Amino acid sequence: MKDKITTLKNLLFIIMVIGFASGCNGNQNEFIQGNSTFGISQVHTSKPIDQSVANHAKEKIIAKEDITDVKAVNTDKELMAAIKVENFDRFRLKSIEKSVKSDLEKKYPDYKVFVSTDKKIFWELEKVEQRLKKMI
Repeated sequence: MKDKITTLKNLLFIIMVIGFASGCNGNQNEFIQGNSTFGISQVHTSKPIDQSVANHAKEKIIAKEDITDVKAVNTDKELMAAIKVENFDRFRLKSIEKSVKSDLEKKYPDYKVFVSTDKKIFWELEKVEQRLKKMI
């Protein structure tokens, strides 16, 4: 009986080690594909992606009085924007984010639009914008 329990424990331990090892080996350089999460990626293409949609979106967003700063990038099918608001307006983050997203979806119906007020996403989009500027 003890041999079966010891064997079962060893088997369970091996399965856990394999599970943890394979879980830590995911795609860490994934950007945005479908409904996957936002991850850092190395931006490298042979030709730069036209960022005119993102630039026009930034102009439209920054015109709103609640928004103090905006970063945006686009692919051929997606548009991602991160916004900063005044401290007092932070109480209305969700409504501001929803308003901006609906405006962008109306203006760019062919794009899947992502809008965020998260500071980390804002910083990451700023890095992506800088990399895109270096490509030009």
